[in-house]
Amino acid sequence: MTLIGEVPPGLAASAARVGDASSVLTEDEVTRFVHEQLTAHPFDGRSVCVLVPDATRTCPLPLLMRAVHGALAGRVSRLTVLIALGTHAAMSEEALAEHLGYPPGRLAETYPGTTVINHEWWKPESFVDLGTIPGSRVAELSEGRMNLDVPVLLNRAVVDHDIALVLGPVLPHEVVGISGGNKYFFPGVGGQQIIDVSHWLGALITSAEIIGTTGITPVRALIDDGAALIPSEKLALCAVTAETADGAADSAVGSAVQSPVRTSGLHSLSFGDTVASWASAAQVCAATHVTYLDAPVRRVFSIVPRMYDDIWTAAKGFYKVEPVVADGGEVILYAPHVTELSASHPEIYEIGYHCRDYFVKQWDRFVDVPWGVLAHSTHLRGAGSYDAETGQERLRVQVTLATQIPEDVCRAANLGYLDPASVDPQSYADDPGTLVVPRAGEMLFRLR
Repeated sequence: MTLIGEVPPGLAASAARVGDASSVLTEDEVTRFVHEQLTAHPFDGRSVCVLVPDATRTCPLPLLMRAVHGALAGRVSRLTVLIALGTHAAMSEEALAEHLGYPPGRLAETYPGTTVINHEWWKPESFVDLGTIPGSRVAELSEGRMNLDVPVLLNRAVVDHDIALVLGPVLPHEVVGISGGNKYFFPGVGGQQIIDVSHWLGALITSAEIIGTTGITPVRALIDDGAALIPSEKLALCAVTAETADGAADSAVGSAVQSPVRTSGLHSLSFGDTVASWASAAQVCAATHVTYLDAPVRRVFSIVPRMYDDIWTAAKGFYKVEPVVADGGEVILYAPHVTELSASHPEIYEIGYHCRDYFVKQWDRFVDVPWGVLAHSTHLRGAGSYDAETGQERLRVQVTLATQIPEDVCRAANLGYLDPASVDPQSYADDPGTLVVPRAGEMLFRLR
């Protein structure tokens, strides 16, 4: 992969930051930093759209929301919280209340003057057209892999406000390298085509190559080009999470299986425009969210937390460990709570899971399948090759689901099956050839 450019040395420094890779911030430190930064910025009399992640990201969001609301309430003309679903399922009122930190049905009492809305990506009227990224630019970024004009559609709530304030965590990511910043616009609240193109571009580069990259990857450059068309002022509070003692990476396997979520504090919090604040947080993320191994492992047992409720999201338990699995090895996704491959993308049942070349070498057959679905398929199936003449696909790693998804569905999707009722997680922990990853999905594993 060719990086468009490393993050300029002075860029991260142009954002304000509290904390670093060695610190864990107190709630008072977080609240004070948010108040200081937002108080000093000219928000008065302006409308603000706060973009936050859904529940598939670990973050002390109630703490951050209280701090942001406390700093902006009474100053801004309008305050809207937009849930950046991407193409995930909408959050219910009960889920939103838990996520944002208010009693169900009592949003107005907890956060007076605030409106909360899901990104309704399934409704065409949710979007406004900002323009087009020309095919020549896409060809340049993709090094000739793709050449098409990309319309840039965005949730109209963003452009209907004077300021867009991104609020959420920065993590290693299989499509863009390091998540956060402008990624909350695309794919967070963006239209289908820029989502499909950006995800398929990441798939062509491959997840194992791009994940955890702190430079400006081709996918991030594409997203930044789209964000440049947004007329609103773009700011971000970018957080890097730190697991507390309850959710430490070395916690007991039994505890990891039973605990539905991680308990997290923050290593750092950065504020500035969406590019500089992301660059600042990415430095801390790279130092805290990557675990390096000296040698590849034969098998990984990924314990998937309940915040991932289908394989579309639980697949992160594979993305983050693929780089350390030996050729011919296996990744087991242990998620007894998961019952389906995807709630929102039925096409995955039709095409199954395959390596990149399986699709590239049969492009006429798959060109009309949503490219985001193709990307998800390749990301979970990992590296491999496909011989178009023989129809033989060779895959580097075996992927096995230990979920409630029936065996025939797993096999039809080109995945292995393991009855979760037969699994003793402790036996994997006792096996020296197996890497057990409690609460898998956010920590990236790489070889030195």
